[in-house]
Amino acid sequence: MILNNRARKWLLLGGASLLLAAPAIVRSAPESILPPGFGEPDPPKAPSKPSAPKPSGSDLKLPTDLLPDDTEPTGGSRPSSGSSASASSGSSKPVTGKAPETDEEEDADAEVPILVDLPPSARRSLDQVGVLGMDDGDMGAQAFGVADGRYLNTLLRNIDAPIVSRWSSIVLRRALLSRSVTPPNVNGADWVAERSWLLLRMGEADSARLLVQSVDTDRFTPRLFEVGMQSALANADPASVCGMVDGALVESKEKAWKMSRAICLALSGEAPQATAQIDSMRDRGEVKGVDILLAEKVIGAGGNSRRSVKIEWENVPGLTAWRYGLSTATAVPIPDKLMQTVGSHVRAWQAKAPLLSFSERQRGADVAAAMGVYSSAALVDHYASMIDADEVSEGVSKTGQNLQRAFVGKSAEDKVGAMRALWTAEKLDRYAQYARFIMTARAAAMLPVSEAVSADVDNLIFSMLTAGYDTRAAQWAGVASNAGGAAGQRAMAILAVGSPTPLKTFDSGDVSGFDGKSENAARLLFAGMAGLGRLSAADIESMAEDMEVPIGRSTPWTRAIDRAIVAKEAGTVAVLAAAALQTTDWAKVRPEYFYRAILGLKQVGLEAEARMIAAEAVARS
Repeated sequence: MILNNRARKWLLLGGASLLLAAPAIVRSAPESILPPGFGEPDPPKAPSKPSAPKPSGSDLKLPTDLLPDDTEPTGGSRPSSGSSASASSGSSKPVTGKAPETDEEEDADAEVPILVDLPPSARRSLDQVGVLGMDDGDMGAQAFGVADGRYLNTLLRNIDAPIVSRWSSIVLRRALLSRSVTPPNVNGADWVAERSWLLLRMGEADSARLLVQSVDTDRFTPRLFEVGMQSALANADPASVCGMVDGALVESKEKAWKMSRAICLALSGEAPQATAQIDSMRDRGEVKGVDILLAEKVIGAGGNSRRSVKIEWENVPGLTAWRYGLSTATAVPIPDKLMQTVGSHVRAWQAKAPLLSFSERQRGADVAAAMGVYSSAALVDHYASMIDADEVSEGVSKTGQNLQRAFVGKSAEDKVGAMRALWTAEKLDRYAQYARFIMTARAAAMLPVSEAVSADVDNLIFSMLTAGYDTRAAQWAGVASNAGGAAGQRAMAILAVGSPTPLKTFDSGDVSGFDGKSENAARLLFAGMAGLGRLSAADIESMAEDMEVPIGRSTPWTRAIDRAIVAKEAGTVAVLAAAALQTTDWAKVRPEYFYRAILGLKQVGLEAEARMIAAEAVARS
């Protein structure tokens, strides 16, 4: 993320303090371009065979009359080339561009265009698909090893995103974007579709689009066409559908694709033809209401159109992907009551919508940061750009001013005072509250270690670890140890799992006596330390019994993650770890599954990420 001039100035004013240790996760994926949890989960299941995925009521999806054969995005692929003999090559019905057979005499003089196919060397294989490079956090070709593709597809579909952990979401994104070998028993395009669909539910709109676009359109399956439409709408980018339209219409005569074809004609300068197609659909009664009006709005924006369209939301019962994507693409405001009908992942989509104002994107920026879509630097850049903007509220402007003072205040006490004002601001929901700690991470890491600010040492350490500044946070261990009280105890507990090396001054007695925000805090602290190997085997056994954490319990999920650990399948472990965190409340995370998730990540080479997840759990539970 390139900071704007104002944000860059803040950082430069830090002088020599900028020479900090690098964040713990130097491979935490590039800047990214989650529907609510379900409460306390039952033991996560690892189905041995695919089952029909359950649609989530909070998923933002196209209305059923705009979907191919009445299939919902979350509801399994309909019979496609992926299940036919022709699918063995990994492609759906090809769009060859051949002229249809006609009367030879009538068309003798017709000029038939010659289409030049790409040479085989230029075509992209479906055997290995992903967008990350090794320097971007790619987990390698064998990230999913030999796990059955049908099982993995079902697992991805049934993850109820967003999950509770920001850091686990970051790891999951890396797994989904890695250039991994396509697992056995699954069509390569369908495998990309399920990865992209999960990314969309995590709020990762542009990551999903990148993954969809890594497949040649003549290899798309019906499922990938469906998800490709979703990714275009999530990015408020109807133009990115245009490369798919012809192929999609070979598979389906669904109304959304027909309207998309008209939109693409308009965007290519053929407004009269586009208008004629839309008018024909209206006359036949194929589509009506706000859905066709929004299509007309986009066509009008394409140029060469004299049609003016006014969008009325009064009788619209809910927001769909079609309505969100086209209204956002044409800067049509969406009423708050409609935004309340969809999941938080849509707010994360809004954070990067280019035509929305700063004030419209502001709520989305906090949600995107809390869910791992936005980095700390991106959030700082966002608020820095809003300080002097006329359109923002006084409260948002005050947030920007406090953030500025956190970087360039007159003294350490002044800077921490500004951070405290951000952390303790009133009327913040859980996303905005967490975002305040994320936005101050760099400023906290720039502070000199000082006893003078020991009263806030726990929040300073937590803030640093939200962005992975583990080495810098560990330098505050002495201040935390001397601080005493609730702040000192909490700071030491966070460092007990977040520090690069174990703390010699924090042992099993400190774990059982930890008092967090919920009764589950001490149990998660124990599970994190046990998973990271920071307790002896004897302590783990006795504490598990005393704290009633059945870490030895065997379930389909524990057996699945154990197999993935043995096979060193980092991607599979990342997905299964996320499956264990399907809730929006840390107090409801099962510590026995948390233990196995942390252990699994550590054993497949993701120890730094495991430490950040454990620190997040301790700080937020």
